[in-house]
Amino acid sequence: RGLDVCDWVIALAEDVGRRVPVRLVKGAYWDAEIKHAQVQGMPDFSVFTQKANTDFSYLVCAERLLAARRVVYPQFATHNAHTLAAVMCLAGKAERFEFQRLHGMGELLYVAARSRFENLPQVRVYAPVGGHRDLLAYLVRRLLENGANSSFVNRFLDARTPAREVVRDPVSVVEAQGARHPRIRMPEALYGVGRANAKGVDLSSAVSWRALQAAMAPHLAATFHAGPADDDDRRLRWVINPADASDRVGSVVDATRADVLAAFDAAHSEQEDWNARRASQRAAILRGWSDALEREMPRLISLLVREAGKTIADAVAEVREAVDFCRYYAQSAETEFEHAVELPGPTGESNRLELTGRGVFVCISPWNFPLAIFVGQVAAALAAGNAVLAKPAEQTPLVAAAAVGLGWTSGIPAAALALLPGDGAVGEMLTRLPDIAGVAFTGGTETARAINRVLAARDGAILPLIAETGGQNALFADSTALLEQLTDDVVRSAFGSAGQRCSALRVLFVQEDVADAALEMIRGAMAELCIGNPAALATDVGPLIDRAARDALARHVDACRAAGLNVHQVVLPNACSQGVFFPPTLVELDRVERLTEEHFGPVLHVLRFAADSLDECVAAVRSLGYGLTLGIHTRIDGRAQRIYAASRVGNTYVNRNMIGAVVGVQPFGGEGLSGTGPKAGGPRYLHRFATERTLTINTMARGGNVELLRG
Repeated sequence: RGLDVCDWVIALAEDVGRRVPVRLVKGAYWDAEIKHAQVQGMPDFSVFTQKANTDFSYLVCAERLLAARRVVYPQFATHNAHTLAAVMCLAGKAERFEFQRLHGMGELLYVAARSRFENLPQVRVYAPVGGHRDLLAYLVRRLLENGANSSFVNRFLDARTPAREVVRDPVSVVEAQGARHPRIRMPEALYGVGRANAKGVDLSSAVSWRALQAAMAPHLAATFHAGPADDDDRRLRWVINPADASDRVGSVVDATRADVLAAFDAAHSEQEDWNARRASQRAAILRGWSDALEREMPRLISLLVREAGKTIADAVAEVREAVDFCRYYAQSAETEFEHAVELPGPTGESNRLELTGRGVFVCISPWNFPLAIFVGQVAAALAAGNAVLAKPAEQTPLVAAAAVGLGWTSGIPAAALALLPGDGAVGEMLTRLPDIAGVAFTGGTETARAINRVLAARDGAILPLIAETGGQNALFADSTALLEQLTDDVVRSAFGSAGQRCSALRVLFVQEDVADAALEMIRGAMAELCIGNPAALATDVGPLIDRAARDALARHVDACRAAGLNVHQVVLPNACSQGVFFPPTLVELDRVERLTEEHFGPVLHVLRFAADSLDECVAAVRSLGYGLTLGIHTRIDGRAQRIYAASRVGNTYVNRNMIGAVVGVQPFGGEGLSGTGPKAGGPRYLHRFATERTLTINTMARGGNVELLRG
């Protein structure tokens, strides 16, 4: 993008009508930018992947700026001898530009340049100014840059590198080695052969954002429907936008007992045919579903924003996760289900193991991930050869209906995938059906317990329950934690998605030595959060799902105040009065035992701990019985490993945020009160939806090909 910026600056300077100083700084490529592009599914990288390209780009930009010296004043910051010489050759007359170097660096280079070029222009020396805390990070960055193997400074000081190699023409290097690094995968190919990475949207690009806005516009004003068509208005239930009570997103007709029974009969009849298809055939249909979800991203984002209160960024991520689930389980089915496994045995005997679908699975999904978890459960059950009765959350049936419709048009038989919207009564009807093959559930711990009791009390086969529930998720930060990174990760983990993630941070343990500084930064970051309409790109925190959720949080925070605990809350903007919003809140606790249940929303609880009480704090969190996610911020590897080993949680994250598990990369799921396993998006998930069958044949007893003889 360097050339684009140069052209933009030159055009701006021409409009201003006076010479504009422009400083050109060479930067190496950044692993973080490459990782970001891969994780976010960007079409390409925003940075170069080889050092020679950076050097080449710098020279092209330098040539462009030097040609525009009438309106710009170029300032070339460099410690590279080749770059300095190239700029002097491009400049011709040494006028109306300058060089720059960092204080303490490049002094010998410019002394030598002064003796070589009589017309060397002014060299400005610059230095960073600030305290130790501010400048340490800058120093580390410079050390990393100049210490890199590809750095000019590093190679110049290496006596083993010939001078001619150090100043090799970057154009010839690019021509010889190609533009792209051969070992860095493009974002689309991140997962290798067999699974394409879901496409994302570059929300930092005005062009991409305007295109997405235009595609979303018709759906932001449309009305949707879920459930069977019904002329009886008394059966219609309206779905209201949680951010704007005046916005009727659509209508739904909840399933009746007759609907449930009819759907089960159809699914039961279809399941054997669906299971009889080759795994590769089912996988092809699931990949078609993923492509349809990807194509319909604007419509699905609009539904997620209006129906579930998702921010634009969260909605994009959720569509991508649904796409990834389909493709991951399709690939898993081909690997695990396509062919029987031949097992060793004695001579004269063949043994093989095969996986097959169980029957009709019930899938009950939550409102906080109404597309990704809904699709993930259904795709896994279908991939394993089951038919599915899917019940979305009562609050979010519309996006589920859109996903099911895309599944049907992609080749999933309508009888193999039934949508049965409704409240908990519909879910109870489904779990009490006598001939279902299992239940996949994501939601509250108490509901999971109720389902487990229903399944345990029934006669007949013992059924699998795949449950992912909540968590009292903690993050431990010691005195070595980098507070800037800690602040960013805490705010994202606790208040992202309005705290309505099962993986969200609920309890922050921060070492007392740095607690005051850490909490000051966290409160400051909270004050910068933009709360409001999730359809606006600038919004960081959207609404809660409904009034019941808001009232429950309000009661909890009021109880904390009544107990004398320190409570800090962000002030809600006036525009939030039309929706169900709750302010990001920080509560300082005196003991973790005060938390007897999960508080699902943007409420962060904080406890201070002494350095010698860390193990006791870890044990206290473990005693709560939950085990979903855990965060650790420390620069001591041994301490991170000790906390991890002493905890019993499904997903542990060190020196990063605790949310946004990626399918196939961070398989997600908890233990204890947080779930049964196996992990969603992991290599063992499909097995729980299947049954194993072993066939053993004594080949010594055949006595010839009897069938052929009879023929």
